[in-house]
Amino acid sequence: MSEETKPTRRPHKATVKDVAERAGVSISTVSKALSGKGAVRHETRQRVLQAAEALKYQSNQLATSLFTGRTDMVGVITGDTFGRLTVPVLLGVIEALAEREIAMVLCDGRGDPIRELFFTESLVRRRVDGILVVGSGASPREPLGADVATPVVYALEWSTRESDISVVPDDAEGARTAARHLIATKRRRLAFISGPGKDVATKVRLAGTREVLAEAGGELVHEPLIGHWTEGWGRQAATQLLRSGVEFDGIVCGSDQIARGVLEVLREHEVRVPQDAGVVGFDNWDVMVEASRPQLSSVDLSLNDIGRTAAQLLLKAIDEDVAPGIHHIDCQLMPRESTAPA
Repeated sequence: MSEETKPTRRPHKATVKDVAERAGVSISTVSKALSGKGAVRHETRQRVLQAAEALKYQSNQLATSLFTGRTDMVGVITGDTFGRLTVPVLLGVIEALAEREIAMVLCDGRGDPIRELFFTESLVRRRVDGILVVGSGASPREPLGADVATPVVYALEWSTRESDISVVPDDAEGARTAARHLIATKRRRLAFISGPGKDVATKVRLAGTREVLAEAGGELVHEPLIGHWTEGWGRQAATQLLRSGVEFDGIVCGSDQIARGVLEVLREHEVRVPQDAGVVGFDNWDVMVEASRPQLSSVDLSLNDIGRTAAQLLLKAIDEDVAPGIHHIDCQLMPRESTAPA
């Protein structure tokens, strides 16, 4: 056989046995050292890592999984995969998982219990280490079930089962922050415009606004204007407020969309913002707040932090470090032109 026709021999691929021999330890010690799980002395771990690097060893994920009982993979079931609230949460989840080199399987549950059950069973069959459920807005929900054989954490909504782990924005404190901001800028005659009264977000944000006004010795100048989470409702509510004839110098809006509609009507009726009235929104949705005229002050829900915290709590739960209950993440006020001092 000529030199041209001789088959090319593949280079030897280092195995865990090779690493063990070079480091002078057992195969099980190599597995513990490389996975980061199990009791291994620091000096031994360093010797194993140096041997693996010298041999250009690449771990066999399947073998590691069989040894540790972990797949280094979690499932994520979303209620609104491409929603403006869900995407920032997922980015936070991805950041936290990437730090631990954990893979993510994304499933679109669409808020449908039947689809959620299907995906839950599918993920458990695939032996994921845990499941993260991401909702479409802060509200209570039924748990996935009592017999899910893996840790579960809920984000952006909370499980009605007290022993579960849930991570949500602190809506009440967000509303209090918005109201305090308006009062701090010399505005005390406040109105409140929000979405449906049955929604938890509306109830909590209204209560927070009223609490701050009561602390300042005041109350809302008009009964709460409750309707829909839309720009159209913001226009309609602002029109009602103006026709009522009440004097106001600040408005807390339950969403940025509502606030955009409010700003439009105030401008049409020559109510100057911020000179005559300050307006605050909720969500800090960049598409809305930056395109508003004037640019809109808004409460940021810290969605990225919610995702990151939920993923970190899930990883802790996988390690059997469980922190049950509802974890509230602080909101942040982002002041802009719409609440500049009068």
